[in-house]
Amino acid sequence: MKYNIYRFTTLIGLLILSVSCGSSKKAIPQIKPSTDNVTLTSTSTDVTFKTGAENFESYLPLLKDKRVGIVTNQTGILEDKSKLSPEDHGVRLSKEKHLVDFLIEQNINLQKIYAPEHGFRGTADAGELIVDGKDTKTNLPIISLYGNNKKPKPEQLEGIDVLVFDLQDVGARFYTYISSLHYVMEACAENNIPLLVLDRPNPNGTIIDGPILEKEHKSFVGMHEIPVLHGMTIGEYAKMINGEKWLKDSIQCDLKVAPCLNYSHDMKYSLPVKPSPNLPNDQSINLYASLCFFEGTNVSLGRGTEKQFQIYGSPFLPETEFDFSFTPKPNFGAKDPVHNGKLCFGEDLTEIRKIHRLELKWLLKAYENTADKTVFFNDFFTKLAGTKKLREQIEAGMTEKEIRKTWQEGLEQFKEVRKKYLIYE
Repeated sequence: MKYNIYRFTTLIGLLILSVSCGSSKKAIPQIKPSTDNVTLTSTSTDVTFKTGAENFESYLPLLKDKRVGIVTNQTGILEDKSKLSPEDHGVRLSKEKHLVDFLIEQNINLQKIYAPEHGFRGTADAGELIVDGKDTKTNLPIISLYGNNKKPKPEQLEGIDVLVFDLQDVGARFYTYISSLHYVMEACAENNIPLLVLDRPNPNGTIIDGPILEKEHKSFVGMHEIPVLHGMTIGEYAKMINGEKWLKDSIQCDLKVAPCLNYSHDMKYSLPVKPSPNLPNDQSINLYASLCFFEGTNVSLGRGTEKQFQIYGSPFLPETEFDFSFTPKPNFGAKDPVHNGKLCFGEDLTEIRKIHRLELKWLLKAYENTADKTVFFNDFFTKLAGTKKLREQIEAGMTEKEIRKTWQEGLEQFKEVRKKYLIYE
């Protein structure tokens, strides 16, 4: 396939902003927010799967001669899938080139990088304060979107004509990249800046499961009334945020999505890089939503080991019931892990088969085997669950089947809403 950035369809031509601002001081044209949730297309006939970031024809023309900001991190990777001959004049890639480097090579006028939780290079612990700085490779300023500055401020968006969003999500409500997406969309809507989302697969894209968040329990680990596992790509989810008017005062963002090519929700997808320090492999990403509930308990889910989100255990669980043990110690991504230096008893899930729903059995087993149940939960559990009901159901002794039954009505309602925003089968 030839990725010729000068060739684009009539549709793309209509989408290009009509006035080039470049780096001049001329007034930036006022663009009315679109409510169409536009999904860009490509003229490609290549059947190879590509992420939205690799779907060059659909978005590079929109960035030409614009001052561009980008929300991304270490997951903004492009892989070489081209079959171009040396004589071709299209875009060629080296293996695992970062989108920032690629855009600079394409003479895109990048102005600023905006970094979510874990930072631009993805090295910070979960919940660790991220500070502003500068990328040592490109000298571009980095603006943190975590800590006290989750939403870009107007002064941080000055000099930006269009903002690009490229983060790899894992499909769970409490994975904070979709919360960052919300605030970025809101800031773009308020400051009249178009947003271009480069879509990426959801590695848990077939799973729609868990309790629906209740709005009184809204937090940065749960912004919207959706289930724990939503079964949408980040591009589809952006369309839902816009379409359901979830932004402040029901404002809407001028949103365009560059879609993945030749992708479906049931396609197996292995992430080329860790989406965050404690999700090291496919197994951890598959188990993440189910084991993350342990963050709201006195049980470790493997932070401080090499099997994060693949094991669980606690000093409070009996050795007689759990024959697996581990001792958390500080490591990359966990400077002070839960039960640091203490022997924990639990289960090793590294070899179990892929799960296709939100599993509660490990949470229930740990609760049932904790002698002093009054110290099992902490206040964070309700934020993760998005409801007080789950904790109350567990404490009341309900079975997993009984608990799951209480989710069904909400899940069916969500699935109907979800249909409106799907880009892929």
